[in-house]
Amino acid sequence: MANREIIEKIRSLSTQEQRNIPYEDLIKIIEPLTADEIIELSNIIGYPVFTRLCMGVLKHSFVLLQDGAAAIIVNDKGQILLQSRADRDQWGLPGGCQELGERFQDTVIREIKEETNLDVLEEDLELIDIVSGPSRRNSYPNGDIVINNTALYCVRKYLGDLKWDSESKSMQFFDLDSLPENQHDPDLIKVYINKLHK
Repeated sequence: MANREIIEKIRSLSTQEQRNIPYEDLIKIIEPLTADEIIELSNIIGYPVFTRLCMGVLKHSFVLLQDGAAAIIVNDKGQILLQSRADRDQWGLPGGCQELGERFQDTVIREIKEETNLDVLEEDLELIDIVSGPSRRNSYPNGDIVINNTALYCVRKYLGDLKWDSESKSMQFFDLDSLPENQHDPDLIKVYINKLHK
């Protein structure tokens, strides 16, 4: 099978099927690919998932460093948008992992569109901070542990109707003085609030 056929076959798999590719099969898939094709494959599967697949039996034991971006989306009342995540009972910011070769600006615009259906222009992104360190350690229900480096943006101008994908149970704008207690990103929200008070 030609390299292009291999990549397109994997692209046609469901997310769950991609995540369940056996390590031995992955070796055979990757061996004939060029570096550019491996990057494309990684971006199809998703970089963190692809990286863990490449680790074989160690995939849930290895602490992964992840780069990504998140957005504080502010409405005209000064409220911020939070999503009730489908994988846990917590409220978090729209955002996600950077794909290989992607700029942080592209990451946050893509993630906002995927998770909220809102369109944002690059010129309407305001970089708040790059947040890293111990507060960015996260664990997931499947046992994965990651430490994130997150480019945090503020977005006040956006277009579109709010809709959410399967990563979220719900989305809601919250006043800063009545945020839910069960937050996924309290450190990022704190960075935003501290910046407001400067």
